Amino acid sequence: MEKAIKIILVLLLLACLLDMPYGYFMIVRFLATCSFLYFSYNSRNRNNNGVILYLVLALLFQPIFKITLGRFVWNLVDVVVAIILLISILPKMNAKKTINLKK
Repeated sequence: MEKAIKIILVLLLLACLLDMPYGYFMIVRFLATCSFLYFSYNSRNRNNNGVILYLVLALLFQPIFKITLGRFVWNLVDVVVAIILLISILPKMNAKKTINLKK
């Protein structure tokens, strides 16, 4: 389920590069914050660095106390976070393939 959420979040973040209404960005911020809190909770036993990274991202995207960075910087942040999410999915996919090959 975490992999599916990450893929959806990547698509939502990359869609932020398009000319969207302001409400879309608010929905993405809310969904991203909830997702990053969920990822942080799930990674608490596996990776301490993952917990910290996801908490920082949750604080960055949280919609209550908005961080004003400007359109260009937010686009850059969206792309970097999308890349990080994609990278976090790849090792899990490769690990599953390796396990299947050993059987």
